[in-house]
Amino acid sequence: MERAEAERLVRLHGQAVYRLAYARTGSREDAEDVTQETFLRLVRTGPEFQDEEHCRAWLFRVALNCAGDLFRSAWRRRKRPLEEAEQVAAPEEDEQAGEVLRAVLSLPESYRAPVHLFYYEGMSIAEVASVLKMREGTVRTRLVRARTMLREQLKGGEERA
Repeated sequence: MERAEAERLVRLHGQAVYRLAYARTGSREDAEDVTQETFLRLVRTGPEFQDEEHCRAWLFRVALNCAGDLFRSAWRRRKRPLEEAEQVAAPEEDEQAGEVLRAVLSLPESYRAPVHLFYYEGMSIAEVASVLKMREGTVRTRLVRARTMLREQLKGGEERA
C-alpha cells in the first residue's frame, strides 16, 4: 500500500478506529496500541477495497480482532480502572455525559462494541452485524439488553444524587 493512501486512511478513519478500540478495551493506552496494530496490518496486507464503507468495515473488524488478541495475550493480567474514561471525555462535556460514558464502559464486553458501532459510529444493525460477524437478531438483542442495563445504571445514579 502506498504511504499517501495509508496516511489518508488514518486521517479518515483513525479516530473512529480509536474510539471503537477504546470502547472495547476501556483503556487509552490499549486503544492506542490496538489502533496502531490495526493500521500496521492495513499497510502490511494492502487489501483492495470495494469502497470506503468496505474499508471502514475492514478496519473495524481488524480493530476488534486486535483487541481480542490483546485480551488473550499472556501478559495481560490486570484490569484498568474505569475512572480513566473520564479523562477521555472532552473537557466541555458535562457531568451527565461523563456518567453516560462510564455506564457504557461498564457494560459487559459483549455489549460495548454493538453499542459503540450503532450509537457512536452511526452504523445500521446490518452493518454492525457484518462487522461483528453476528446475526442481526443478536445485535438487536444486545442493543436492547444494553439499553436496559444503561437505564438501570443511570437511574440508580439519579437516586443517589
